[in-house]
Amino acid sequence: MANDRRSIFAEAFLPRHHRLSEDVAGAGWSEDKTGRMITITTTDALQTFCDRAAKSPYVTVDTEFLRERTYYAKLCLIQIAIPGDAEEDAVLVDPLEGELSLDPLYALFRDTSVVKVFHAARQDLEIFCVEGGVIPAPLFDTQVAAMVCGFGEQVGYETLVRKIAKASIDKSSRFTDWSRRPLTDAQKSYALADVTHLRVIYEQLSTQLARSKRTDWVEEELSVLTDPATYRVDPVEAWRRVKTRTNSGKFLAIVAALAEFRERYAQERDVPRSRVFKDDALVELASTKPQNEKDLGRSRLLLREARRGDIADGILAAIRSGMEVEPADYPRIDGSRDHLQINPALADLLRVLLKAKAEQSGVAQKLIATSSDLDMIAAGELDVHALSGWRRKVFGEDAMKLVEGRAGLVAKGGDVVVFDLG
Repeated sequence: MANDRRSIFAEAFLPRHHRLSEDVAGAGWSEDKTGRMITITTTDALQTFCDRAAKSPYVTVDTEFLRERTYYAKLCLIQIAIPGDAEEDAVLVDPLEGELSLDPLYALFRDTSVVKVFHAARQDLEIFCVEGGVIPAPLFDTQVAAMVCGFGEQVGYETLVRKIAKASIDKSSRFTDWSRRPLTDAQKSYALADVTHLRVIYEQLSTQLARSKRTDWVEEELSVLTDPATYRVDPVEAWRRVKTRTNSGKFLAIVAALAEFRERYAQERDVPRSRVFKDDALVELASTKPQNEKDLGRSRLLLREARRGDIADGILAAIRSGMEVEPADYPRIDGSRDHLQINPALADLLRVLLKAKAEQSGVAQKLIATSSDLDMIAAGELDVHALSGWRRKVFGEDAMKLVEGRAGLVAKGGDVVVFDLG
């Protein structure tokens, strides 16, 4: 499969144009007053476009959504483009207008002959995974690819548009309510730019990766994004995101019970967890352990609507449940790193090595190894992300030589060089 994907990525920039047939154009399609932006509002029109897209080597995809008032993102718009410069080669799909099923798009996402190109794909993929039960494959994320190709850490789309596509983006519609209709021409133009320039960016990055034989590196990095488990939130594990100042087992048991109730309540009613109660209120409740609604009324941080009704009942039940947890079943924070015997001098040398290797390879430092990785290596840990896969060749092998005293570092001009100690 890896070889097939390499072939797809390497050939995906070859131009193939498939024009919309005259007999189907128009049904479920609308154009702005300039005639340059097409919006799809029916399933038949989406099917027509996806049939064309299935004959293309790749499609570029982006979404606009809102999630300020909901637990799950509300999909407001999908932008899709295929190779070509015709008006119908880049379209907007509006799930809020008309009768529209996204099934044709989901079928395209499952078509492994077409590469699906996104930039910073995680939130887009979460939407499609939750709403359609599908993760596009094969996937190409230009943000990840850019980090491998030397464009720095977490490079933004606008930066790539400027540096690769030699264009600029009108930012006036960046902060907009994408759920309101009708959309303005400025909004549509802004949205389409997220996929039209992406074609040029993808073609250059995929070519550069093929030339440097680093396509597999990107594949490895995308394994997390293509795992459905990435987008599942288990209420039982929700407590791990809550920051507390104590590791007391009894206290954490109440925190875990409250966090689980909040997560389930938010998921079932599709409201943000902060609308149920915020983290600071959760920690306060775990500390004060209110026993009834009167006690809840004394909370400084609990929202007024959470002091009665279903939320209040859930809070009180969660506190009782947490207090009944046996010591053997208390939640435990992983404190393994707290006991690491880190050699600070060695950790500093590893940071120098990482910087040198990142500059030599043209790969963002953060992508190769995190500060936590370096501390663990300096403490003698071997089960570290930075010591496996492509990272081992770029950084890990020399890092282990340094740790084991088999190599040293020397400055030569403006470069840092690794030398063997024999």
